[in-house]
Amino acid sequence: MQRNPEEPKSLSYGNYLQLNKLLDAQQLQSALPRKNEPKPQPAHDELLFIVVHQAHELWFKQILFELDSILDIYSQDSVPEAKIGLANSRLERIETIFEALIGHLRILETMTPMDFLEFRNYLNPASGFQSVQFRLVEAKLGLPRHHLEHLRSGIFAEVVTEAEKRLLSETLEQKSLFEVLENWLERTPFLDTQEFNFWSAYKDAITAHLDSDLSHVESNEFLSESEKQKRRSEINAARQAFMDLFNEEKHAEHIRNGEKRLSLKATHAALFIYLYRDQPILQAPFRLLTLLTMIDEHLQTWRAQHALMVHRMIGVKIGTGGSSGYEYLRSTVNSHRVFSDLCNLSTFLLPRSSLPELPNNFIRQLGFSSEAS
Repeated sequence: MQRNPEEPKSLSYGNYLQLNKLLDAQQLQSALPRKNEPKPQPAHDELLFIVVHQAHELWFKQILFELDSILDIYSQDSVPEAKIGLANSRLERIETIFEALIGHLRILETMTPMDFLEFRNYLNPASGFQSVQFRLVEAKLGLPRHHLEHLRSGIFAEVVTEAEKRLLSETLEQKSLFEVLENWLERTPFLDTQEFNFWSAYKDAITAHLDSDLSHVESNEFLSESEKQKRRSEINAARQAFMDLFNEEKHAEHIRNGEKRLSLKATHAALFIYLYRDQPILQAPFRLLTLLTMIDEHLQTWRAQHALMVHRMIGVKIGTGGSSGYEYLRSTVNSHRVFSDLCNLSTFLLPRSSLPELPNNFIRQLGFSSEAS
């Protein structure tokens, strides 16, 4: 067979990366001929707009690739400790990618609102709201399903393909990272033994810590009575929150009200990991929980910066895809969090010096293979 003279003799950089396809995928809408516009004037900043969004989609593809591997690890009935380290390294990659995406938005903000207006009308009805990969990222991370039900109907469903609809539906039926993490935490070793009741000791330590805080408030002569009353109320609220931590019925009520998501058993396990993270066996699990909260934080930072950028670019105009634009994006900043329950655990932390001391036998019994019962 005769070789095509256009083909390289061996694998080249450009051929390996398929740069011909990649660099030919930036079609400026403003450069297309239209009626009454015999000589279109390409908008200079449209190329930047396309490149930044395409870069986002490439990174979303990588995030999904990493998430699928992490989900595969934590979906097993038994998670070896070595696999936790592997999952952590991939979560670190996802965290770093979200940091990079925040940087991409800063690059896009070098475009002025008037520069954007030069080509914005050509984008209708396309919108970043329609990014299927971003919705898959949200679903796989574990965004509460009621925030994603709009994907099955309405504006979004009208513009995606049937194949994309099937992929989204399949993903929504599968367990998310939040759910497999919850299951994994629930399988951690039982913390009460015949020789040591951890939670009883922890309650005593909490009570002593809060009593000490209250004593400092009462003895502080620089605080006015109104300030003291405010501090007393805060300490009492913290005390009630601690008590709720051991009340299954109250915790279930918080879940029903949407105030919490993580089960009580999983919450206890995560709290124990946070409190005793210096134990060698708990360092990798602690890193796991920390990475999940950091990813959540970066995602919310990205959402907030995206909303502010849109506000600066279009004010309060309707988005090109029919959404409410800035108002919709702003509403997702705090409501679309995945691992807020883990962040809230800081409410229940104690100084290391106040932690109940774990008996040596109890430490030796600690295992973290997370095997199913």
